[in-house]
Amino acid sequence: MGNFLADITFERSNKVFELREKKSLDICLLNHGGIRSIIPKGNVTARTAYEVMPFENSAIVIGLKSEQIAEIVNYIISEKKPHPLKGLTFTIDKNNQAKNILVNGKPLDTNKIYYVVTSDYLSNGGDNMLFFKKGIEQYDLNYKLRNIIIDYFQENKTITANKDTRITKE
Repeated sequence: MGNFLADITFERSNKVFELREKKSLDICLLNHGGIRSIIPKGNVTARTAYEVMPFENSAIVIGLKSEQIAEIVNYIISEKKPHPLKGLTFTIDKNNQAKNILVNGKPLDTNKIYYVVTSDYLSNGGDNMLFFKKGIEQYDLNYKLRNIIIDYFQENKTITANKDTRITKE
């Protein structure tokens, strides 16, 4: 479920971000606690989207430095929750430390600004995601996370979730 929501939020938000800002997203990070229901087998409707995402959260893009991407990784390790994630992969070693941190298959670049789509709640430090408050750029896409789900449902007759592994543990 988390992969699905991160994937569609990334995909749909990236279209808006590219059109408006002529830039591309690198990562999507949402919060596990924001998902309030499953998507049952069978027909899905706008009501299903409201059950999954009952909040009025909007998609926000934050420009972060590589230091904050490392903070995201450390946060995920310490929280031990399956936060929805796209574009960022890493391995947790036997000492509970991150290694092989990759953004879209490439090592962190200290000279790059990474564009991370998240919710307005998280961008303001919600769920203790304080690294977002260190962002050097911010863009409000004026696109509700729930509407991302509804738009996806309207355009896709079959819903499939990518089951790839984004975080591995030794």
